[in-house]
Amino acid sequence: MDWSAWHDQYEVADSWMARRLQTVQAQVRAALSDAPAGGLKVISLCAGEGRDLLDVLVGHPRRNDVRARLVELDPRNTAAAMERADRAGLRQVDVVTGDASLIDHYEDTAPADLVLVCGVFGNITDADIEHTIAACSQLCKTGGAVIWTRHRAAPDRVPLICEWFEAHDFEPRWLSAPDAGFGVGMHRFVGTPQPLRRGTRLFEFIGYDVLRQTVAEESESGVVLRGRSSGRFAVRPSPED
Repeated sequence: MDWSAWHDQYEVADSWMARRLQTVQAQVRAALSDAPAGGLKVISLCAGEGRDLLDVLVGHPRRNDVRARLVELDPRNTAAAMERADRAGLRQVDVVTGDASLIDHYEDTAPADLVLVCGVFGNITDADIEHTIAACSQLCKTGGAVIWTRHRAAPDRVPLICEWFEAHDFEPRWLSAPDAGFGVGMHRFVGTPQPLRRGTRLFEFIGYDVLRQTVAEESESGVVLRGRSSGRFAVRPSPED
């Protein structure tokens, strides 16, 4: 998958990607507006070109309160994000070219007022989704919000994602309609932030195209994709085998 060219779909009027971006931006705008007065810290995992946050900050009254850390592996995307931030005069935005799954990248910003996990959950295994949600208690401050996305194609994991967030002390604040064509959610952390455990790998970014192929192969061979081992994914025999 070319994750730079992938962004071109945002330019297609009324595409599901354009509508999802607008939905995420609306929730980012609301989260920033509802945050307490004073400085705000924002973390974005697999940030891409940073459109979900940077385009909101341009005209938001809290723009100068925000200090953000965006982490993205593709240098073409980080170059676009840095240009976007520079053009808007967003001097407190730190764009990092690196592996967003390594929690060490967020040490200077966590716990944050807002954590963006957009474009991640559809590209990793179920076990890594749950693992990442659990680790959000290291990234998010009490009262802070996590905004996340996940497609609603079968198997629809949005209900399970909501259950996992609630199991880790996150209260549901907003969820897109089931027929929206995508899933966007916001959960607010009501627990106590946990110390950031350096060296933790949150997930392995596999890619939705590879995952879909694996699901197709599972249906034919009777194996299931499950488990995690040092961030790696494994195809293991199903319980029926």
